Amino acid sequence: MAADSLLSGLLDIRAAAVPFLVAAVAFYFLVEQLSYHRKKGPLPGPPLVVPFLGSVAPMIRDPTAFWDAQAARAKRSGAGLAADFLVGRFIVFIRDSELSQRVFANVRPDAFHLIGHPFGKKLFGDHNLIYMFGEEHKDLRRRIAPNFSPRALSTYAALQQRVILAHLRRWLDADCEGGAFPIRVPCRDMNLETSQTVFAGPYLSEEARRRFAEDYNLFNVGLMAMPVDLPGFAFRRARQGVARLVRTLGECARESKARMRAGGEPECLVDFWMQDTLREIEEAAAAGRPPPAHTDDEEIGGFVFDFLFAAQDASTSSLCWAVSALDSHPEVLARVRAEVAAAWSPESGEPITAEKIQGMRYTQAVAREVVRHRPPATLVPHIAGEAFQLTEWYTVPKGAIVFPSVYESSFQGFPDAEAFDPERFFCESRREDVAFKRNFLAFGAGPHQCLGQRYALNHLVLFMALFVSVVDFRRERTPGCDDPVYMPTIVPKDGCAVHLKQRCAKFPSF
Repeated sequence: MAADSLLSGLLDIRAAAVPFLVAAVAFYFLVEQLSYHRKKGPLPGPPLVVPFLGSVAPMIRDPTAFWDAQAARAKRSGAGLAADFLVGRFIVFIRDSELSQRVFANVRPDAFHLIGHPFGKKLFGDHNLIYMFGEEHKDLRRRIAPNFSPRALSTYAALQQRVILAHLRRWLDADCEGGAFPIRVPCRDMNLETSQTVFAGPYLSEEARRRFAEDYNLFNVGLMAMPVDLPGFAFRRARQGVARLVRTLGECARESKARMRAGGEPECLVDFWMQDTLREIEEAAAAGRPPPAHTDDEEIGGFVFDFLFAAQDASTSSLCWAVSALDSHPEVLARVRAEVAAAWSPESGEPITAEKIQGMRYTQAVAREVVRHRPPATLVPHIAGEAFQLTEWYTVPKGAIVFPSVYESSFQGFPDAEAFDPERFFCESRREDVAFKRNFLAFGAGPHQCLGQRYALNHLVLFMALFVSVVDFRRERTPGCDDPVYMPTIVPKDGCAVHLKQRCAKFPSF
């Protein structure tokens, strides 16, 4: 009898709990919907959102379609803005260039915080340069700037060319087997080796490079995964990979300090950085002051990782789109080949010098148009640290994630913006880089504008110059092959498949 009574009591409790749980879920759903609509205000957006998850499933399933839908909403409404909900966070998509500029110009503690990824602090760690503000941020950028001086860029150019040519040789050997050769992954591998060589130079052993590549791949996968920070999930593996990468790069900084202290000549980015850092450390010691901020080895390793992340996938995207554009526009390809041939020959046995790179004005215009026409990092997420009045009629609520769309800005203002037209940056009578500067946001704007944009454009120019000189290529065109997909930056849907064969009589070697 006692057992029957206990069972009966448990069943009564369970029966009573069911309507309570249903009521609690319904209440949570109602509160979340009301909160979403209060924050959304007059903005276009879905009338109802999935509890907590919001639109994260369609975003992960098809990022291109998801962000295209946001842009279409913002455009149809005429507001230049659209709202949605992702994993418990209210988001605002910004299509209008001037509103994007307002966000970029107001990165400060009481306005917007650049985050680089919706869950960037968890993924990158707090060491990241993009999370800094004010004088601390300005001071660090001042100390980083010499890493991209003309002298430094000239040093990097020779390293870049050796790596590019080594990989082009492998591509040609691989294509000898016949069939189209998708270059996205090979470009990514080439760029990772380029970044390792340019940024950390002689301080990475072959084994360290192999582990580095494995960890960076884990990081890339985690960028596009559900943000579940638990063992066994891609996001957790990405976090662990970043920690190992930062430690490795911190060790490179330590070794560079020792070599620069012994009077070595700079051979890579970390050398240029440590050369000036050591001088500042010694000046502080002589004056009886503590070492300057941000000179710790592992902290520097974190900043070097920031550069590597910025250079890696964005550059992969641009190289793929450059090859596709050159194939689609034979007149542009012919002009690039002629300009490069007038300055450099594959048979010369010498790398292209910095002076010759600067003289390739048309090829530079092509590089800028590639970046405008297909900006690799299409969105630059920020979080509102405080409520911010973005327009006369809309205030971004505190905690909202805003997504200024660099991609949408690239197609505003520019005449015939959908056309791939390097003349817009080459012809003196047009100067669209000046006239529509506020719409050219591929490298950001404001206090966090990309420090390495000259390096990035130089890399694209060098790749195109070498590629068109040593390779004959033909794009394998299939329906939708050039549709942009997120990997995590945008790339052609088919991975930019091409047929390759050697063009020059003697493959360059220097």
